[in-house]
Order: sequence, then C-alpha cells, then structure tokens
Amino acid sequence: MDKSTVQEIRERFDKDVERFSNLETGQVSTLDAALSLELITEASKRIIPHAKDLLDIGCGAGNYTLKMLTRIPDLNCTLVDLSKPMLDRALQRVSSQTGGKVTLVQGDIREVPLPENSFDIILAGAVLHHLRDDADWESIFSKLYRLLRKGGCLMISDFITQETEILSAYTLERYGDYLEGLNGKEYREKVLDYVEKEDSPRSLNYQLDLMKKVGFSVVEILHKNMCFAAFGAIK
Repeated sequence: MDKSTVQEIRERFDKDVERFSNLETGQVSTLDAALSLELITEASKRIIPHAKDLLDIGCGAGNYTLKMLTRIPDLNCTLVDLSKPMLDRALQRVSSQTGGKVTLVQGDIREVPLPENSFDIILAGAVLHHLRDDADWESIFSKLYRLLRKGGCLMISDFITQETEILSAYTLERYGDYLEGLNGKEYREKVLDYVEKEDSPRSLNYQLDLMKKVGFSVVEILHKNMCFAAFGAIK
C-alpha cells in the first residue's frame, strides 16, 4: 500500500481540531496517553528546571505545550505543525497560559528552518511515526540534536514497532483488541487502517540507537506499553 502523502496527512488533521483539543477524548486511541504526557513533561522539568525555550513539533492543538507550561511557566514556545487550523487553536490555547513569546511555524519539520542551539526542551508527541525511510529518521534526529542547547532534552511519546516482525504483529493484534474493546470492530478497523496507510514507525531500540549515533549523550526510557512508548535523550 502506498503511504499517505504529507498533503493527505495535513488535510486529515485540518478536519480534526476539536477532537485533538481535548487530551482525554483526542488521544483515546493511544495507550497511556495521559501517563506518557505526564512523564515526558515532568522529566523535562527535572532535567532543565530553568528552561526558557520550548519547541513542540507536530504540536497539534497544543496539549503537550500546555502540560509543559504547568511545570515551567512562561516558556517561550515555538509550535510546529502541518495544519494551520491546529496551529490557530494551539496559539489560542497556549498564548493564554504563558507570558513568553509564542511562535507558530506551519510546515514539515523535515523542511522548516529553525535556529540551531536555541531550545532547552523539544517535545515530539505522536509525530515521528509519520517519517518514512531511514534517511528521514537520521536526518530528523540530527536536526533535533542541532536545535537543542547543550544539556537540553528531546522527549518523545509515540507509536512504535518491535524489533521482530512476529512480535510487531502480536503487539498490533493486542492493540487492535484494545481498540475493539473501546468502540467495537468498526473502530478497530478504522484506526488500524490509518496505521497502515499513514504510519511508518520504528522500534524503540532503533530510535534509542539512532539518538546515540547522532550525538546525544544519554538516552532514557520512561514508559513502554505494547506499541507505544515515552522516551528521550539529553544533549
């Protein structure tokens, strides 16, 4: 199956702003979404308690940034997303919660220009699984490394695979069971069809190894449940 184009992904999220403006309902298909959000933002605060500048890639309606602001107020927030409606909602929500500067950047994180050595914290919530080939993955991890200041952290919450195909199939089957338990077989098929069409996830080990390869000094696993994980690295 041909994977979704960037335009197709953008158009889908353009139509789904309301759902993604609420963590409880917007992320119901993501295992342990609230827990992962809690873990990566609290970890970021503990690593860099006096952070000033935050970059949120694939920010959606701003949930991750809003949670980060409950831990470190008045951050300067740079929000990157494909979807203009998502960015508009994120601006509305985030600007009311910080005294810092809020900067919107519409576009593909692979392509948008951003200043190097400028961010204390980078959050990547449910976005990197849209990357495609190995070159994409290495290029993005290298870019995110360069964007961070020394001592800064990259924190990720995302859909992942296993190292072996047979275990990836098993965890996807278990995930399908979870979806069916939520909303029935039709919902299961709908979400798994999106996964097949849109996503190109990599394993947790793959991403941790790649972060080390591009220069991160420390990598950390905060949480893993089947095909979802919260993890990160420190520059």
